[in-house]
Amino acid sequence: MADGELRRNPALSGPRDGRDAEGPVDDVEDAQESDAARRRRRAHFLRELHEAKQLRDRVQPRRARAARMRQQMRMRTFRW
Repeated sequence: MADGELRRNPALSGPRDGRDAEGPVDDVEDAQESDAARRRRRAHFLRELHEAKQLRDRVQPRRARAARMRQQMRMRTFRW
């Protein structure tokens, strides 16, 4: 077997690190890490969205006032 074959087909060389040997343990850790990363990205996105809404309200006061009035009307007409 030549070195070129190993480079083209890494499955021939077998597992290179311990990750393949553990299997499900790494999957659980990756899932937890990805869940934490997803929550972090979501929090960042929501912060930026809130900031963008505040900026829009600041630069378009008439539209923001109309939106506030519509929201107040919605709340007044809502039946409990």
